[in-house]
Amino acid sequence: MTAVALKQHLTSPLAMRLIPYLALFAGMVTLAGGTSFAKTLFPIIGAEGTSAYRVGVSAVLLVAVFRPWRFRLSRADLGAIALYGVVLGAMNLSFYMSLRTIPLGLAIAIEFMGPLTLALIHSRKPIHFVCIGFAVLGLGLLLPLKGGAGALDPVGMALAAFAGLCWALYIVFGKRLSHIHAGQSVALGMSVAAMVVVPFGVAHAGAALLNPAIIAAGLAVAIFSSALPYSLEMVALRGIPKRTFGVVLSAEPAVGALAGLIVLHEHLTGQQWLAIAAIVVASVGAIATTRETPQPQPV
Repeated sequence: MTAVALKQHLTSPLAMRLIPYLALFAGMVTLAGGTSFAKTLFPIIGAEGTSAYRVGVSAVLLVAVFRPWRFRLSRADLGAIALYGVVLGAMNLSFYMSLRTIPLGLAIAIEFMGPLTLALIHSRKPIHFVCIGFAVLGLGLLLPLKGGAGALDPVGMALAAFAGLCWALYIVFGKRLSHIHAGQSVALGMSVAAMVVVPFGVAHAGAALLNPAIIAAGLAVAIFSSALPYSLEMVALRGIPKRTFGVVLSAEPAVGALAGLIVLHEHLTGQQWLAIAAIVVASVGAIATTRETPQPQPV
């Protein structure tokens, strides 16, 4: 195929409609694969060290790209960015720490309860209560009430739930920055997040973070679990309505579970797959039936 023919195919109406969805799907796959790879570093530098690489390197990349110092900020804006960055850092750290003891797909499903709760907090329509029922069902199927081989670690679940709370706060604080250039707010917020997370990584992993092989792996984690998915989501958002974007993104727990199965050999029970399905249904229903939808996956 010649370059001209390829260009014609890529600019055809069908391709223009499909590319944003392919970008969103690629972003979800890249995020899940990158996070699965990140988990393989836990035995060497721990969840704290791995999270420090993801957040720290992402902050450097975002600052280099967006150069946030070009825009002036008020004192109120600086305070809002500080809150935004703190919850962003706490969300990343607590989510990675949850992965020490629970599978990736289930951790994502539990974390999704944060923005899902935010979306349903002012529920009025009957369908919203159906969504709440599915969410409660999914969470109930995951709670370690009976013990046994399929029971999840309560501490891991609590950390994933805290990450979900931070995700909801990230949405709330992010909306307060809607009047600021998006690149500036994300770059500065990630920089604050790095100040929160990196000290934990240094304290836990120490000199191991300076191993050249670990540095290369840490760069890969930052690129494939943050920078690349974020960039692909920006491409997707240009061609997909926000409501549709949120509905498609609701498949992320299932994508994470499949990535965990393929990369990490994390086998889930039938009950756990059912729990993921219930939470995905609740998320899709909530987003499809509310005017204001949750923000996309945080960086």
